[in-house]
Amino acid sequence: MPKQEIKHPDKSVSTGAYSAGVLKNGLLFVSGQGPLDLATGEVKHGTIEEETLLTLEHVKKVVEAAGGTIDDIMKCTVHLKDINDFDRYNAAYASFFKGILPARTTVQSVLSDGIKIEIDAIALIG
Repeated sequence: MPKQEIKHPDKSVSTGAYSAGVLKNGLLFVSGQGPLDLATGEVKHGTIEEETLLTLEHVKKVVEAAGGTIDDIMKCTVHLKDINDFDRYNAAYASFFKGILPARTTVQSVLSDGIKIEIDAIALIG
């Protein structure tokens, strides 16, 4: 089976040279998502909680576009602009998932455009 590009259903502007998701043999790799308005490409600045939940909604939509659900997400890698936001981000992140949480790595990173968070994911579809 060849690899398949998965597009974010709400994305109408280019935000870079990458696929929102790539699916092959049931494995979905979701590119780093951030708190963007995907109709305009503009950053939607907010609290760490707001940016976390919006970013996770983008991840969820890519997974759903591939035929999966958030329960199919096995692993997330999270980049925080400020590791001091960890407790607040962690609470918002935990509220998003039900049941078994995905495996996760969280690191502090230099992020562009003033965003507070970026999340990528791996899901097993089907």
